[in-house]
Amino acid sequence: MKKLLIGTALAAITSAGSVLADGHEVSACLITKTDTNPFFVKMREGAEAAAAEAGITLRSFAGQVDGDHETQVAAIETCILDGASGILLTASDTSSIVGAVTQARDAGLLVIALDTPLDPIDAANATFATDNFLAGELIGQWAAAQLGDEAANAKIAMLDLAVSQPTVGVLRDQGFLQGFGIDLGDPNKWGDEDDARIVGNDVTAGNEEGGRTAMENLLAVDADINVVYTINEPAAAGAYEALRSIGREDDVLIVSVDGGCPGVQNIADGVIGATSQQYPLRMAALGIEAIAAFAAGGTMPENTPGKDFFDTGVALVTDQPANGVESISVAEGTELCWG
Repeated sequence: MKKLLIGTALAAITSAGSVLADGHEVSACLITKTDTNPFFVKMREGAEAAAAEAGITLRSFAGQVDGDHETQVAAIETCILDGASGILLTASDTSSIVGAVTQARDAGLLVIALDTPLDPIDAANATFATDNFLAGELIGQWAAAQLGDEAANAKIAMLDLAVSQPTVGVLRDQGFLQGFGIDLGDPNKWGDEDDARIVGNDVTAGNEEGGRTAMENLLAVDADINVVYTINEPAAAGAYEALRSIGREDDVLIVSVDGGCPGVQNIADGVIGATSQQYPLRMAALGIEAIAAFAAGGTMPENTPGKDFFDTGVALVTDQPANGVESISVAEGTELCWG
């Protein structure tokens, strides 16, 4: 399946690239939140391979940490000055970046949001992403099914991304809560729900150290937490370490989103119960394909029918399947993982 997804994208890119064989150099930019998270490392690899196939010059930029908005704005300005044909962007601040994105579009660049929709989503020309609400919903449904009747008495820690509430974090958080059976407040933000089962929200910056600190903070609020939602697998690993330090690693359900190889291995090892797997290499490869087509003839990318973005796929990975929740095994997830 992995080879099919990648091969299909690269075949289309090669076709688009052949149209550009007129001596005109086409360039593109990839701007990620960081260059250390395995998700973004794999995204860069996918963009680099696709750009090489298409004969496109690629420049890559990244923030110093998740949330480094200023570095991303400077990167967009550089891409405009360099005359790039398009930008692939995973925004740290999905609303504040809109001004810089508008400048790029006004300058004639195609801007595609990868993984993280902008706020509003149509601030970019297109979005290629996991259905992040569905990713959260799947792990919420799975966690509720694992608890059964005891889901009504759950004590849930919500380990989110950042206080700026980028769209990817909101979508996963709200999807999880809906999947678990908790009524949402404003679905465009997290933290306003009034369900007593939610112990609280804390932020992790999407890394292991942040996950551990956030988990420690919420355990101080309620030491009986028994379900932990995490924005991604590095945060989940940190949460597990905090729980292990107090001897509670075996009686708390941890769920997450990403599907990187370390995260899938953590399911096999009992660190995470289930994760929703996404496909960053495919996102980036399809993004380069779209820039190649745009540079060749002005073709604009199209959304998945019925959605306001192009859906690059998601699958729940677990070795403890739940009735009514579609999933794949750890062995299957390992075949499709990245990082």
